[in-house]
Amino acid sequence: MRWRRDGKDFQQPRARNLNGHPPKRDTIMPLDATGKISLAHVYTAPDPREYFSTLGQLDYQIPQLAKPYFENLLLRYREASGSPSPTVLDVGCSYGVNAALLKFDLSLAELYDHYGAAASDPRERSDLLDRDRALAATRRAPAGPHIVGLDSSAPALAYATAAGFLDGAVHADLEKDDPDATQRTVLSAAEIVISTGCIGYVTNRTITRLVQATDGRMPWMAHFVLRMFPFEAISASLADLGYKTVRLDRLFRQRRFASQEEQHVVLDTLSDIGIDPTTAEGRGWLYAELFVSRPPAGAARYLADLGSAAVPVRACSASDAGSV
Repeated sequence: MRWRRDGKDFQQPRARNLNGHPPKRDTIMPLDATGKISLAHVYTAPDPREYFSTLGQLDYQIPQLAKPYFENLLLRYREASGSPSPTVLDVGCSYGVNAALLKFDLSLAELYDHYGAAASDPRERSDLLDRDRALAATRRAPAGPHIVGLDSSAPALAYATAAGFLDGAVHADLEKDDPDATQRTVLSAAEIVISTGCIGYVTNRTITRLVQATDGRMPWMAHFVLRMFPFEAISASLADLGYKTVRLDRLFRQRRFASQEEQHVVLDTLSDIGIDPTTAEGRGWLYAELFVSRPPAGAARYLADLGSAAVPVRACSASDAGSV
């Protein structure tokens, strides 16, 4: 499939899903307000089967690529704090995918196989939960982190918690409201905050409220952010709170585009914010970057350990960065 942009012809690569077959694209998915396809329906099902079926066809892979970076951050935090099992807050956790990868030493491919085998199975949710609890019991890594999920989807949180993937959950939309007293108590325990796709749907409003809920703890942070969503407003808000932020100078594949329309819109968005997508998104994939934020104590040494791949993010005020 070809499209024309700025006087040049581009060829869209032929997509393959995780089983090596072309993704099923006979169902037209509408675009959401960001310009990406709307996947809201896969986050509100009573169990994760549709989530894995849909995202597997798009070669969704960012949780697996993020895993070693999160593990490294956990290692460094343990060394710095002495905390053997830090509390991790996963923002936009959905069904607890990051938790499953970090707590049970699972791979994303194993989860695709695990739920793919159950995709056409008429078994009840309770039967699937029993199978997932057994998986969690046999694969839990020693001294794994304590993981709390934050999400606006009650069904996803309920499943991830019942399956044992999440150790706690906060059902809230911090873009709209401050956390209530109960939610604030849970959030206050966060020592590390991670995300793999929610930035763009959540802004510096949510991130600032999370930091404020910890009452001065200043949790370490690692966010994988699609290039189409500028991170400046969040990094500026974090700088105002005392954080230092770096961006790793490499790209991470998130998933394939679901349609030519989605790709066109994302390419236009990237061009509008001054990013050339030709050699990345122009080849058929959405790409993310990793931003790591640390409180000032010990930050210089840790960020230096990331090496030449770490690019400091210029600190400016939240108002200058266009916070909302």
